[in-house]
Amino acid sequence: MKTKHPMTITEKILAAHSGKKAVVPGELIDVRIDLALANDITAPLAIQAFREIGAEKVFNRNRVVLVPDHFTPAKDIPSAEQCKLLREFAKAQRLAHYFEVGQCGIEHVLLPEKGLVLPGEAVIGADSHTCTYGGLGAFSTGVGSTDLGAAMATGRLWLKVPESIKLIYHGKLNPWVSGKDLILATIGDIGVDGALYQAMEFCGETIRKLPMSGRFTMANMAIEAGGKNGIIEPDEITLKFLKPRAKRPYKIYRSDQNAHYANAREYDVSKLHPQVALPHIPSNVKDVRECGKIEIDQVVIGSCTNGHLDDLRVAGRILKGKKIAPSLRLIIIPATQEIYWQALKEGLFEIFLSAGAAISTPTCGPCLGGYMGVLAAGERALATTNRNFRGRMGHVESEVFLSGPAVAAASAIKGRICHPEEVVRK
Repeated sequence: MKTKHPMTITEKILAAHSGKKAVVPGELIDVRIDLALANDITAPLAIQAFREIGAEKVFNRNRVVLVPDHFTPAKDIPSAEQCKLLREFAKAQRLAHYFEVGQCGIEHVLLPEKGLVLPGEAVIGADSHTCTYGGLGAFSTGVGSTDLGAAMATGRLWLKVPESIKLIYHGKLNPWVSGKDLILATIGDIGVDGALYQAMEFCGETIRKLPMSGRFTMANMAIEAGGKNGIIEPDEITLKFLKPRAKRPYKIYRSDQNAHYANAREYDVSKLHPQVALPHIPSNVKDVRECGKIEIDQVVIGSCTNGHLDDLRVAGRILKGKKIAPSLRLIIIPATQEIYWQALKEGLFEIFLSAGAAISTPTCGPCLGGYMGVLAAGERALATTNRNFRGRMGHVESEVFLSGPAVAAASAIKGRICHPEEVVRK
C-alpha cells in the first residue's frame, strides 16, 4: 500500500486547485482561481490584456474584484481616467464587486472585511501585497497585469509550486510588540531575498495568540522577504473573524506533520522589542532602543499593512491627551470605510484631532509616494507601511523608516523615533 505524499498547507491548496492528489515544489501546474483582484493602477493594463486576447466576458462576475484605492479619491486627471476605465469595465461586465469611493478601502484590508477571501482558496491580484490573505489560510499571491488579464478571462493561471519554509515563533510578546515587529525582525534575520519564491508558513504558540490584524500584517510583508506567499493555518481566531463575514462554504487545510520544508527557523519573541526598519531596505532592521535620536518630519499610520482598527486603537492609547511635536505632520489613514466609521464611533478621531493629526479617507496614498503625504528632499518619515526604498514616499533624497503603530504614535509626540515607553506605560 502506497503512503500518502505528505504536503504543506500551501501544497495542499494548490493540489486541490489543480485537480491533483499531490504536488511537489518546482512542479508547473494549471491552477483554478477563486478570486482575481486589481486596483486603479494595475486594472487598466489587465483590462487591455483581457481585450487583446479577444475575451468578451470575465470567467465569473462574482469572482473578479476591482478596487480603486491607490490614487482615490482621484488626485488628478490621469488617475480620474484610470478609475473611469475600471468603472466602465465593471458596469459592462456586471461585476458584483466594484467598490466606489464611499464604499471603498485599501484592497487588502477591504476584501477580508467583506468576506470575499476565505480559507483554502487560491487568490491572485495584480498587486504584490495580495499575499495578505494568507493570514486567513488562503494561497494568495501577486501577479503581473498581463497574467491577471488572462486569468480574468479563463479563471486559471499557470504557476510553479513554491518550496515552503517554516517560521516558528515561541514565547509571550513584550508590551507594544505586534505582528509588524515579528515580520520586521524576521525580514531583518533572513533578508529581502531570504524566502525567494517560497511559501512562508508562520506558526507556533505566538502566532496562535496573534489577532487577525497581526496575522494579516505578517502575511502582507512576506513579499518583502521575496516570498511567493505567506500563510497561517486557520484556528478559532480565524473562525471568529469569518463567522459574520463568510457568505460561501470554504475548506480548511493544515500541513501534514511530516511535510517537507526547505528551511525552518525558530524565534523566541520574549527577547523581541519594537522594531524599526531604517532606509533604504526593509531588512535594515534595528531594535528601536538602538536607533539613536533620529528626528522626523512626518509620521504615517495606515496602509494595507497597519491601517486596521487594532492599529488605530494602539495609536489612540498612546496619543490620548497628548500633542504631536511642533512642525511634525501626523497623517492617519483608516484602511476602509468601515474602520473609519468604527474609529469615529469609538472616539479615536477626537483623540487624533486633538493631538494635531490629519485624518484621511481610506487610500494607499502616501505609501507609494502617490499623494496625501509625499516627502520633499531631505525629509524623513516614519511610517507603518511596508516599503522604505529610496524615493518610495517622494523625493529620492528623502528617507522612510518603518515601524508598527505604537512606535509611530510615540515618535510623533517626541518628534524623533522612540520606544513607546518614553511616552506612556502599557
